[in-house]
Amino acid sequence: MTQPKLELTWIGKSHRPKLEPRILLEDPAKSHHAATRVTDHDQFDNRLIFGDNLLALRALEAEFTGKIKCVFIDPPYNTGSAFTHYDDGLEHSIWLGLMRDRLEIIRRLLSDDGSLWITIDDNECHYLKVLCDELFGRQNFVANAVWQKKYTIANDAKWLSDNHDHVLVYAINKENWRPFRLARSEDMDKRYTNPDNHPKGAWKATPLYAKRTGSEKEQAFTFTFKNGYTWSPPRGNSPRFPAEKLRQMDENNEIWFGVNGDTAPSRKTFLSELKISGTPSPTVWLHGEVGNNHEAREEVKAINLEDSFSTPKPEKLIKRILELATLPGDWVLDSFGGSGTTGAVAHKMGRKWIMVELGDHCHTHIIPRLQKVIDGSDQGGISKAMNWAGGGGFRYYKLAPSLLERDRWGNFTINPDYNAAMMSEALCKQHGYTYAPSETVFWQQGYATERSFLYATTQNLSFEQLQALAEEVGEHSSLLIIAAAWRGISGEEASRLWPNLTLKKIPNSILHLCEWGKDDYSLNVANLPMAQPVDEPTPVGRASARQVGLKSDPQQDNTSGTQASLFGDES
Repeated sequence: MTQPKLELTWIGKSHRPKLEPRILLEDPAKSHHAATRVTDHDQFDNRLIFGDNLLALRALEAEFTGKIKCVFIDPPYNTGSAFTHYDDGLEHSIWLGLMRDRLEIIRRLLSDDGSLWITIDDNECHYLKVLCDELFGRQNFVANAVWQKKYTIANDAKWLSDNHDHVLVYAINKENWRPFRLARSEDMDKRYTNPDNHPKGAWKATPLYAKRTGSEKEQAFTFTFKNGYTWSPPRGNSPRFPAEKLRQMDENNEIWFGVNGDTAPSRKTFLSELKISGTPSPTVWLHGEVGNNHEAREEVKAINLEDSFSTPKPEKLIKRILELATLPGDWVLDSFGGSGTTGAVAHKMGRKWIMVELGDHCHTHIIPRLQKVIDGSDQGGISKAMNWAGGGGFRYYKLAPSLLERDRWGNFTINPDYNAAMMSEALCKQHGYTYAPSETVFWQQGYATERSFLYATTQNLSFEQLQALAEEVGEHSSLLIIAAAWRGISGEEASRLWPNLTLKKIPNSILHLCEWGKDDYSLNVANLPMAQPVDEPTPVGRASARQVGLKSDPQQDNTSGTQASLFGDES
């Protein structure tokens, strides 16, 4: 019997915002670059985006779809606490909807070998896990790492002392994705010795067998070593190596029979070989290895003592994630920029980064922090471990205003803040074209293919102008023309006369594409429609407005009234 596919459901889940793909406007006065190149690996094209992070993610799609190697996000935890820089305490269904909208775009931005890392606490972790299973596929769930965020016990804890957060890890394709290995610690290396003075150096005895899996059949296996010892793996186990490999190790004196040479054989696992490959990461991350909340607050106090960010993450935690997920030169994205830890760490590690932040701390915390990183004066966090001396830079962007706005009579019109170039770039994004204005051909403002172009203008084009454009474009190319109007011919007549031209009027042709004029989709509770009625009916068994639950896929399970609210009301 086919198992029903389970998915998380909540009131309002079917509503998806029609996001406007905004353009990004650089403000050179807020961008910052090192005066000179420090190393050959300096990164200068990093991006700090000020604005709503859902709109910013949408703005990045045209350029970065499939290019981001690692996304790390530290979203508001929805705990009911009032933070200085975030209103953190949203109703569950609204929180899930806002997270879903962002994660859908994040998935599109990730490369085929990319991965997503989310820090979250117990309050929403398990809801978020089911949501991510639905978006990324349960088969692409990699791990839930547990980070020890506090090292002291809260004696006034009402129930248990909360000392950990979760790090949910997903891959775009788990079967093809492998994390990089961590460097070995000194404590690990101390377990290796060289009692027989082997030329390969220190080693540790490890078993020649492994526990047999359920799919393996037990087969008779014996091997006789050159000293005459005949060996078989213990019952219920299988040999780790074929006979030929055992023979090779035996010839190279890589088998250990104990001090007196008469004990069961073991493999000599050499430290020199392990140092090359590194060690897998555990799923429990202790504060001594990856930092803690107190350490993180001290790091940001060094940037802004008067108004230190209340919920930062330690640099060593982000370093662990980027070590596992990326190599130097890879793109890293953090759409909840916070205090700027991700950008600071990625910069010191030679990764290219993009951060998005809407709050004022983009200017009071992130920019000053990154300036110190680039200038080399930030010697906190992981700086000494990375021998950081500064270098590189970043470009500061803000989201452009909405392309359309209503005039005094309530009609949509082109925003007067837009010049011709801005309008052309925005319309390229709207229609899936790459904005790349030609220096010699005025109507080649963007392209979809080598022979498919876009031309946008607020002019009222005449029959003669359209005829001239059709001749210039030629029969082997096509041109999408977006204009205020045209004279002397209808759209149908134009299609018959000039099959290489497609005519659209602005703004009428794009009115239905987006929610125009909406600038804030943030996770700030003050901006949310908490009391708005929901247009969809509530079926039997569906979670209430303050509940979320699991439902069966109707394609696989049509039993009515069984959509149980397995996740109870936590209001």
